[in-house]
Amino acid sequence: MKIRFGVGLGAETSPEQLAGIVDQLESSGVDSLWFSELVYSQAVDPMVGMAYALSRTSRLKVGTSVAVLPGRHPVLVAKQLASLAALAPKRVLPVFGLRSAIAAEREVFVVPDGKRAAVFDESLRLLRQALVDDSASYAGTYFTVTGASVAPQPVPPLDIWVGGSSAAAFRRIGSLADGWLGSFLTPKEAEQGRAAIEVAAANAGRHIDDDHFGISLAVADGELPADLAAAVRQRRPDLDPSELVAAGWDQLHRQLDAYLDAGLSKFVIRPVGNGSLDGFIERFVEELLSRQN
Repeated sequence: MKIRFGVGLGAETSPEQLAGIVDQLESSGVDSLWFSELVYSQAVDPMVGMAYALSRTSRLKVGTSVAVLPGRHPVLVAKQLASLAALAPKRVLPVFGLRSAIAAEREVFVVPDGKRAAVFDESLRLLRQALVDDSASYAGTYFTVTGASVAPQPVPPLDIWVGGSSAAAFRRIGSLADGWLGSFLTPKEAEQGRAAIEVAAANAGRHIDDDHFGISLAVADGELPADLAAAVRQRRPDLDPSELVAAGWDQLHRQLDAYLDAGLSKFVIRPVGNGSLDGFIERFVEELLSRQN
């Protein structure tokens, strides 16, 4: 399996910082840069951020970790992705999720009440069809298109990854996606998630590539900030925050070993705390690039 590490950006990264970050990642040989969907923050929109980063680089890959698909028309999303892939072939890594992790933002991704999961499934089907068919026609419950022609079609075809950690998410990934990017899971839970996805793929007559399983992780420079620990407890009250967020690079390496043993090979690493991004990227390069193969 190809082991790869990318840098994830959070809500605290301002547009003014982005040029320096992109240039530092490109010159340092970092594999990829990932933009989160954070509408009510100073963070750059994922599609805009990917386009900007690709325009400044010739090697760096870019991805979304994760963008919300339900509430957007999938043909328009397909056009955005196809345009990016045409400008930067083999460097666009889209990952989509069911809804925003931030409750206040969920109202801006409008879907019929109680139908978000069904809309997500239909959106994924239409998105994938629009990216590969010369003239895509689709008649579903929530979307109907006739002769949708998105050009130029990405060559090679884009892999569409999906996030999530529920049983329904694992079934969706196995039947409709090309890969999985998890978050807020222990290595054991990630191993169980991979197994569930593989079962769902087999039941759908599909196969997910062995190296298409990943996770987003956070690392602090020492003790976890109190506000971060509280946020993690709110999301996973059943776990100690230190099980999910590494308090330093030594702990991160131990976590990575466990996730690798669980069958994951793609990692998005984001910094937490008050350290500088420049310092984080330098340490990222020092600690992680030698672990790639």
